[in-house]
Amino acid sequence: MKAEQALIDHLVATTGLPPTEVARVIEDVVAYFDEPVEAYVRRRHAQLKTYGAKNDAIFALLAEELRSRVVAAPRLTERQLRRLIYG
Repeated sequence: MKAEQALIDHLVATTGLPPTEVARVIEDVVAYFDEPVEAYVRRRHAQLKTYGAKNDAIFALLAEELRSRVVAAPRLTERQLRRLIYG
């Protein structure tokens, strides 16, 4: 993905970073939010389990996180979240 030149120019002017660094950061941010919902849910579930969270709390947190993502994900029920993780 090529970052929009106007956005690069704006960020160079407001951050003092060089254009190549700004373009790389923009591409990293876009790639982060381009993660498919299924991959995000599985990754976050594994992270939260690592720290001892229980599924009921995890599913509630995942539903909230998905609603607040910059690139909106569809609303998923607890059952849909379970199916993404366990198949």
